[in-house]
Amino acid sequence: MSDNGQNITVHLKIWRQKNRKDDGRFEDYTLNDVSQDMSFLEMLDVLNNKLVRDGKDPVAFDHDCREGICGMCSLMINGQAHGPMRATTTCQLHMRSFNDNETIVIEPWRAQAFPVIKDLMTDRSSFDKIISSGGFVSVNVGNAQDANTLPIKKENADLAMDAAACIGCGACVASCPNASAMLFASAKISQLALLPQGQVEAKERAAEMVKTMDEEGFGNCTNHAECEASCPKEINLSNIARMNREFFKSKLTSK
Repeated sequence: MSDNGQNITVHLKIWRQKNRKDDGRFEDYTLNDVSQDMSFLEMLDVLNNKLVRDGKDPVAFDHDCREGICGMCSLMINGQAHGPMRATTTCQLHMRSFNDNETIVIEPWRAQAFPVIKDLMTDRSSFDKIISSGGFVSVNVGNAQDANTLPIKKENADLAMDAAACIGCGACVASCPNASAMLFASAKISQLALLPQGQVEAKERAAEMVKTMDEEGFGNCTNHAECEASCPKEINLSNIARMNREFFKSKLTSK
């Protein structure tokens, strides 16, 4: 990696695709004097400003918070989801992670369930359908309770919070050779399965979310663990085991 504070030149191979029906192709761009203090998305902003000035179509890519919270900045960078830094979203990746005159290949998520909308933007509404199929928590909690009045084991509370850290970016799907969404779905199932409020609909939730996941065209898990390695929030693979247990319980106890 280059020394901090220097400007570098980068050569970009970016996937360009007009719409879902377009075959798409890579296009080459070169940017000079790229500050190492720029984030990766700021570098793409600079490229787009240049393209607009030249009367060309800017590169479409997803972004929102740019703080590693929303999960929108989903890019495959040199074959790695969100780029070379572990536990880092694309918007948190900085250009100091790249060498001067390096070629950077930028692609959208590649999965049947994530069709390309345009260029680097993909349709991830299949994740929304999985979450929606989980339904609501029907427990009437009444008014807000005082802190620590609801008895929850600290271990379970910690695990639930860890699972809740999932931002639904889809890196797990893009990295998996089977395009499996099991890490994502298991995080959402675990988040509630570990807490008392989530027990009432636990069986139905697991069964419906797994069913929807399959219907949306995601593959199955074969324990490559690429999902865990690429997850910017480091969601643990053990959540998939918990989801499988919840799913099997729902099948064994269903009428």
